[in-house]
Amino acid sequence: MPSVMLKKNAEGKLVFYVPKKDLEEVAESVEFDSPDKWGGEVLLSDGSKYYFEPLDTQPDFPITLRALRLDSGE
Repeated sequence: MPSVMLKKNAEGKLVFYVPKKDLEEVAESVEFDSPDKWGGEVLLSDGSKYYFEPLDTQPDFPITLRALRLDSGE
């Protein structure tokens, strides 16, 4: 499970960064994206998918979380 950094860009979109892979992509969708539940499956603009254990509230960005890459079995 890699650690990933999440931040908002100037347009307010969620940016996903994996330091070990030097991967930086915009998140196209987040499974749960409301004030009372955030996380789950995240689809990136390159087509890859990651999973975060859902949080009880939307986090303050930037934040670093552990994620599971769904499309490679990591």
